[in-house]
Amino acid sequence: MAYKRILTVQDISCMGQCSITVALPILSACGHETVILPSSVLSTHTAGFGAFHVHDLTQEFPAIIHHWQELGVKFDVVYTGYLGNITHMELVKEIFDTLMAPDGVKVVDPAMGDHGKLYPLFDMQYARAMADLCACADVILPNITEACMMADAPYAEDTTQEYVADLLDKLEKICPNVVLTGVGFQPGQTGVMLAQNGQRWHYAHEKIPQIFHGTGDVFASSFVGAWQQTGSMEQAVKIAADFTMQCIHATRGDTDHWYGVKFEAALPELIKKLF
Repeated sequence: MAYKRILTVQDISCMGQCSITVALPILSACGHETVILPSSVLSTHTAGFGAFHVHDLTQEFPAIIHHWQELGVKFDVVYTGYLGNITHMELVKEIFDTLMAPDGVKVVDPAMGDHGKLYPLFDMQYARAMADLCACADVILPNITEACMMADAPYAEDTTQEYVADLLDKLEKICPNVVLTGVGFQPGQTGVMLAQNGQRWHYAHEKIPQIFHGTGDVFASSFVGAWQQTGSMEQAVKIAADFTMQCIHATRGDTDHWYGVKFEAALPELIKKLF
């Protein structure tokens, strides 16, 4: 069994089943030591809860990073999610430069938008800075919106094979390994396109016509955990996509649980797939 030390850098939304509150249990269930560096603390996530409270932790990064440097800590994987500002990105680059194990890998989920729009408070300057961070990564995990923002490409709700191929051509100039989510070529279908060192592979699955918050974080963290456990990106894409669908099916029909997915109920199935 692989046992990796994984640092995840993203926010803590105290309620809402996303970001670190998803990444920490999923990466741990995949059999890895999981270290966290919170970019901010929010009372809830930002969709649908009203006036949430947020406390930015940017000023805490340098002291934490310096302490790890003094200890000689090294990470097998650094995986970033929602960061929140450009300063965080610059500090993540310092982590990439100083705290990676010799064969460590850098994974960036450029969490900044969906459905053709950037999240509130983000602009194209942020998107360009995110593209710069992705250029430092070994693997990036954008959705279609984020890919378009970084590649300066037009957004399309309905994707064709030609459209996705052109988008991947642009993304591969930023990073050689791309896991592009939200890619479907038929009605009722979505899926994941993996571009790995010039090779491309599509894994299709059912499209649920409903918004489920936090599924991007569920997919990203289970992909990272499965990849580091199996050693195969293709296998990890399949495991992560199937697990995300299981989380959605565990939640459908519960109208009170509109703010996230019940990923906890599906964790035993994820563990079975890996061990």
